[in-house]
Amino acid sequence: MEIICKNCHQVFKGHYCNNCGQPADTHKINAHFLWHDIQHGLLHFDKGILYSLKQLFTRPGDSIREFIEGKRVHHFKPLSLVVVLAALYGALYHYFHINVYPAASTSNLDYNKFNEWEASHFSWLIVATIPLYTIGTYLVFRKQGYNYVEFFVLNTFKAAQRLFVQLLTFPILIYVNQTPYAQKFTFTLYLIGLILIFWTNIQFFDKISRIKALLLSILSHIIFLICFMIVLIIVLAISGKL
Repeated sequence: MEIICKNCHQVFKGHYCNNCGQPADTHKINAHFLWHDIQHGLLHFDKGILYSLKQLFTRPGDSIREFIEGKRVHHFKPLSLVVVLAALYGALYHYFHINVYPAASTSNLDYNKFNEWEASHFSWLIVATIPLYTIGTYLVFRKQGYNYVEFFVLNTFKAAQRLFVQLLTFPILIYVNQTPYAQKFTFTLYLIGLILIFWTNIQFFDKISRIKALLLSILSHIIFLICFMIVLIIVLAISGKL
């Protein structure tokens, strides 16, 4: 039976249009359609955000390695996952007027304005740090058989991992907001993030010893911090804040 595609008007046979790929059976848009879309988008345990997050906190290194090697159908796309989580965190950060910076501002940097700018651009800031993390990972683990883009995917999943921890602990951040404990809490989150990075790397790089993977991970993070400071100095110099 010949079917006319409702999307591109191509005449075809079968379940999918051979020109644009749209299914032959397009369901009526109703409550059932919406629920089906939510299930297979964000909430489906087999191929959605919850599945990817579960993997990142049960077998992070193994699941990311499998993703890079081709086992991808169940996972939410890593960069999309980071953007969704970062956008949610940024929105909450802005809505609850979170400010973890010192109350007093200097002549060179207004912390209140910087805090507002950071909240408004949080997703972009998180995405921008991933290439910097990847520089360190690539330099110290380049002999493990992966290219820069594959290391980028690894670090993208690790960014999603840290973001989810930040979302889970956000009620604590609300409680300590604009108190002396706020900076201590963010430093604690930083340490938790380091533990997650090292744990994931030890699992991911399974062809070397755990001690070597840990030591190389520490070196990789030091390289990231150096790169981050260089970029920060350049940005501040260009904006006239130095």
